[in-house]
Amino acid sequence: MKLSVIIPVYQVEQTLEQCVGSVLHQDFEDMEIILVDDSSPDNCPQMCDSLQEKNPGIRVIHQPNGGLSAARNTGIAAAKGEYITFVDSDDWLDDNTLRPLMEMLSTNPDIDLLEYPVDIKQETRLQLSDNRYMNPTDYWTATRAYTHTYAWNKVYRASLFREVSFPEGKVFEDVWTIPRILQHALVIATTGSGLYHYRKNPSGITAQAKGNELTSLLEAHLSSPYPAPLSYLLNIQLDVFRFTRRILLPDNLPTTKADSFKDNIKQQLYKTIGINRLCKIHKAFISLW
Repeated sequence: MKLSVIIPVYQVEQTLEQCVGSVLHQDFEDMEIILVDDSSPDNCPQMCDSLQEKNPGIRVIHQPNGGLSAARNTGIAAAKGEYITFVDSDDWLDDNTLRPLMEMLSTNPDIDLLEYPVDIKQETRLQLSDNRYMNPTDYWTATRAYTHTYAWNKVYRASLFREVSFPEGKVFEDVWTIPRILQHALVIATTGSGLYHYRKNPSGITAQAKGNELTSLLEAHLSSPYPAPLSYLLNIQLDVFRFTRRILLPDNLPTTKADSFKDNIKQQLYKTIGINRLCKIHKAFISLW
């Protein structure tokens, strides 16, 4: 078995068939599809069983509710493929996505992780080019990977998960996990082939993130072996303080190239007045609007 496609399932009645169908219709056959039903309270468990009955390449696992990380970890433990990829059950793959990715891995067997483009509906597209990186730090910096630490839109050598699993009980679990996966990857590649379609969920954790969730996000970046630049971390810290009054960012981080004039001003204030005073000024300024 060349590829295992792991799809966690929870409360996705409206999108599950489109998601699974987009994988089934790929022009690539040497794969299995693992549906992990995380005790979804709707009709998803029955829909999973029905999909399995109609398609011999699908395996269904029903488990007690444990969250997204637990569902992914269950799928990883059951996977038989040499490679693993994830598709969230409210997203889908563009036609003819998997074949060029798997052909690239077959002709370049030293690649441990391959990342491909993402279309974020009605917002933007993560476009990638064909590149190889022999050092995770080079990949992290060159692609600004800290901004797209998605578990999906990547194909992994299955052995990368021997010592790494998704952290159960944490939000922004991808940000905690991907840097640790990179530590075990000798060759990382990006490609412009294929396309992952991400469906924005207005009620999801990312859209609804407030104090506790943003704190977890900042903690994940600060504990990463490949940290994000100061200009990126500052914006998360300011939001964390606005909701919780907590300060996690130290005062001694080096300045980095900012993405905007506003971010550059924040960095300069950080260096001159410190993170504590900057957070208080920012919170006061926001409250005026």
